[in-house]
Amino acid sequence: MVDFKTGHLFYQSRKELPFIDYAEGVYMYDTNGKEYLDGCSSAINCNIGHGCNRILQAIAEQSRRTFFAYRTQFENEPAHRLADKLAEVTTTGLNRSFFVSSGSEAVEAAMKLARQYFYNKGERSRYQFISRKPSYHGSTLGALSLTSSAQLEVPFRPMLNSHPKIPSPYCYRCPFNQKKYPACGLKCAWFLERTIQEQDPDSICAFVMEPVGGASTGAIVAPDEYFEVIQSICKKYGILLILDEVMTGFGRTGALFACEHWGIDADIMVLSKGMTSGYYPMGGILVQGAIVEEMLDKGTFAHGHTLAGNPMGCAVGLEVLNVILERGLVQNAITMGKALKSGLLKLKKQYEIIGDVRGKGLLMALELVKDRKTKEPFEPELYVNHMLTDHAFANGLIIYPRRPINGLSGDHVMIAPPLSITRSEIDKLLDLLDRALAQTTIQLGPLSYSGS
Repeated sequence: MVDFKTGHLFYQSRKELPFIDYAEGVYMYDTNGKEYLDGCSSAINCNIGHGCNRILQAIAEQSRRTFFAYRTQFENEPAHRLADKLAEVTTTGLNRSFFVSSGSEAVEAAMKLARQYFYNKGERSRYQFISRKPSYHGSTLGALSLTSSAQLEVPFRPMLNSHPKIPSPYCYRCPFNQKKYPACGLKCAWFLERTIQEQDPDSICAFVMEPVGGASTGAIVAPDEYFEVIQSICKKYGILLILDEVMTGFGRTGALFACEHWGIDADIMVLSKGMTSGYYPMGGILVQGAIVEEMLDKGTFAHGHTLAGNPMGCAVGLEVLNVILERGLVQNAITMGKALKSGLLKLKKQYEIIGDVRGKGLLMALELVKDRKTKEPFEPELYVNHMLTDHAFANGLIIYPRRPINGLSGDHVMIAPPLSITRSEIDKLLDLLDRALAQTTIQLGPLSYSGS
């Protein structure tokens, strides 16, 4: 056994973690034999669950041919088959694919393609991207310039382009202190037009958003009419709409892609995470064919990575997509998502520290508060989200903690198990979460009931 205390590996911190041994279905096991229910699909990416034999067989079959072929030297069949399948199952018009190795790389590819599209067609003043605050779009420098989460940005701000941001549709904590929807008039959506006008419409390349909030906001779901307003504004000013479906794609929200819930017509869709369900590093973008043709008619796409479109990644991605479709995992996300939400709402009645339950399908979150009536957050130094996560982990449940108030304060945890989860496993997840909430409440003491 490796002694990590004297080893040479490092990641974010010195926190001691158990060694993983193996994983199967919705469960993971450490080298001491302890079982953990994966209540957040690891990094909300293991959509089909762990240890799927079909994926292992696909890897074995492709490995007998080749793991790798460079895209400027060979075409490869898995990449074409995956691109064809994605064009078949996605929104009309999103029929061209470009594959990379991660979500951050995919966001970078989307940004560079959007810029080069306008550059090649002569609209060279368009270089700015508008995104939302808070948001998360990746950790590489281009993607980080679209991200708005202070703890990730601050050290690197001198290195980042300063792209404009608009408030997220965070209804639980309305950034405008407005009346509740619909009395608010969707000011958060119309703020996009105001920002475009302030920045100069001819300088804006694209608007980038997650259809359902991810880690930065904890699964916020905007009012239905929000998307109609956003799309109309983008079309009015001739800017592209880029949907970041890295976390929401491949069945997570109860649709194959979250944009389907609202009939959003994206120009570019960004994919990763559930695309290969953790079995291989993979990401990609889906693009309207007309955009690709316009760009290529006047030049090449000046972008690429060594492992872009490699046959092994694409073979895995194709088989993961087939598993999702053939095993009805999108429908299961709807059914199990309803059961999960119902259970979380029952826990909210039981525990005053739960201020909000939100999400869609099997992308759910709890926001934790010191005072439910006023929505006052806990003091940041308490790290209540990590407190709950640690108690859950000790009980054998893995959940995903983050901070919704621009990454600086507030506490939420995301609950997003694999789409293959069963009803009995949902019940077990809720039981383990119940125990962790009880332990967190005891640890907080009177603090946790200041609003009761």
